Amino acid sequence: MAKINFGGVIEDVVTREEFPLSRAQEVLKNEVVAVLGYGVQGPAQSLNMRDNGINVIIGQKENLPEWDKAIKDGWVPGKTLFSLEEATKRGTIIQFLVSDAAQKMIWPIVKPFINEGDAIYFSHGFSIVYADQTGVIAPENVDVILVAPKGSGTSVRRNFLDGSGINSSMAVFQDFTGRAMERTMAVGIAVGSGYLFPTTFEQEVYSDLTGERGVLMGALAGVMEAQYDTLRKYGHSPSEAFNETVEELTQSLIRLVAENGMDWMYANCSTTAQRGALDWRPEFKKATLPVFEKLYNSVKTGEETRITIEANSKPDYQVKLSAELKEIHDSEMWQTGATVRSLRPENWGKVKHE
Repeated sequence: MAKINFGGVIEDVVTREEFPLSRAQEVLKNEVVAVLGYGVQGPAQSLNMRDNGINVIIGQKENLPEWDKAIKDGWVPGKTLFSLEEATKRGTIIQFLVSDAAQKMIWPIVKPFINEGDAIYFSHGFSIVYADQTGVIAPENVDVILVAPKGSGTSVRRNFLDGSGINSSMAVFQDFTGRAMERTMAVGIAVGSGYLFPTTFEQEVYSDLTGERGVLMGALAGVMEAQYDTLRKYGHSPSEAFNETVEELTQSLIRLVAENGMDWMYANCSTTAQRGALDWRPEFKKATLPVFEKLYNSVKTGEETRITIEANSKPDYQVKLSAELKEIHDSEMWQTGATVRSLRPENWGKVKHE
């Protein structure tokens, strides 16, 4: 591992320099990586590993769109595409990449096919940390490992194809073989990680659930809606409100933050924007810090897990989910967003004129 200074704190990380792909291929040369689930992370991680020369098979229920998608991506029934049970039996590293709610449901189905010395791999600490709610309790004679890419499956694949990779956390929950960490690092590099940083299953799930509900999705959407609604309330047009709320953020400012950091972005904007942002930043932090404290505690106590499992287990979940997503889709803000995106130069000609 390399020791890297993160803002004055020294952390150990694994990069492709000290653990190159060739070493990962050597570690995994006698392994069969069985990817269970071809929904969100499954396609990206499996395709990246296949492209990197790793022996990969897919486990997926038939008669579902995901099965057809796997075939479209080149996985062959009976050769590299199997039922969940058969893939588990054939695999030596079992990547449990079905959704969190589905893991609870299929665990009793696949558990009998896990063999001594296998590694059970997760990309989220959810099922193991909240085993009292999920029932996912690993046998004592297997490794239990984690590589959690810090991005969606789409980003994992896209970043791999453009050569940049995506950063991932890694953890070992149970080391039966004595090779658990080596297996973890090898698979982490093979799935296309930019670099790997150590965590624990607990810390991964606490930070991940907080991040998704907070800055990454929930808080971001909520703050955007609040600003958009305020601008519209005071007479600003939909186009102006959206551009000042979303478009400038996603198409300009956040790219500068990604490339150089928030301080650089502040230093390279107008003095008016700079002064205002510096003055109002503490106000937003003060207003939201209690919300994040409440959110983190809800995650840590398992309340968020309970809500998730309960909601996803209801027979009408997909219907209710579609209705909630439709509400966002049909809102003036995101209908305006669709039009604004169509007016970007690369989409000229696609917008419908009234």
